[in-house]
Amino acid sequence: MVSCTCDPLAGAGDWPAREGILVQALLIAGPTASGKSALAIELARRLGGAVINADSMQVYSDMRVLSARPSPDEEAQAPHLLFGHVDAGTNYSVGKWLNDAQGALEHCRALGLAPIFVGGTGMYFKALTQGLSDIPAVPDEVRADVRARMAGVSAPDMHALLVARDPQTAARLRPSDPQRILRALEIFEATGQPLASFQGARSEPLLGPGSWRGLFLDAPRDWLYPRINTRFEAMMELGAVEEAQALMARGLDPALPSMRAHGIPGLIDWLSGRISREEAITRGQADTRHYARRQFTFARRQLPGFIWISLQENPQAALDVALKGLDGSCDP
Repeated sequence: MVSCTCDPLAGAGDWPAREGILVQALLIAGPTASGKSALAIELARRLGGAVINADSMQVYSDMRVLSARPSPDEEAQAPHLLFGHVDAGTNYSVGKWLNDAQGALEHCRALGLAPIFVGGTGMYFKALTQGLSDIPAVPDEVRADVRARMAGVSAPDMHALLVARDPQTAARLRPSDPQRILRALEIFEATGQPLASFQGARSEPLLGPGSWRGLFLDAPRDWLYPRINTRFEAMMELGAVEEAQALMARGLDPALPSMRAHGIPGLIDWLSGRISREEAITRGQADTRHYARRQFTFARRQLPGFIWISLQENPQAALDVALKGLDGSCDP
């Protein structure tokens, strides 16, 4: 298994320390394709801040296009941290991201940079503000054994195995989610106890009450879905196919988080001759729209304290709310 390929703080560059800036963390969540990155960059420019990635796919160095990571030109406008610092062969997790996020926060505080977390992964924001469940680490040999036995087993069949061992956790997981199902099976194998039994106790959050302001960009579906569809079509011309080819050539485990990025399974099926190019595009677009719906649901249920901003009613509102009460004296 390949580990992180570079420094998690790569991207900070030689940006100078700032003085007189209120270092309150800003958290910008929302569905994919809602314009979160552009807002974060604008805020970083106005506040003297750093943009910190909170998207589970944008951590990977192998898929700038497929994960809609900011372009090099965009990254040059402000310090960017935790973007593209992990190899696709790494079994990256919420816990690993939280550890990297702690380093990013310390870096920002040392330089007087306002930390601006942005992304679409609700679990990252939940862990950041509510702490992480106290789940034991799974030994590498146990993980390897479980994954070897589950190789070639469909996600629904794995889910059926989980139902027999840990019905409470199984009831909360989609039968089409092999990554989380495998995780629950690994925990049971390593501890003999269901995953649900560890999820009551939580660690102290990195960002406690009063230390952060969270925004959720509430994009209307009739505005968001065409953007998702158009963006995926553009990705096909901007390097998504080449990224999928490179990942396919490595023969990575399909259960790895990186290999489940929206668009990759369909593109690999097309490149393998199993479906047409049009079907791959349609599947990638549909998977992304379905993911956007899940992002809304998670935020409503799991992210209390976030201010919902309607992009349809007032596109400027997100920027106004983020800046309210903060020192915006630095030049934009």
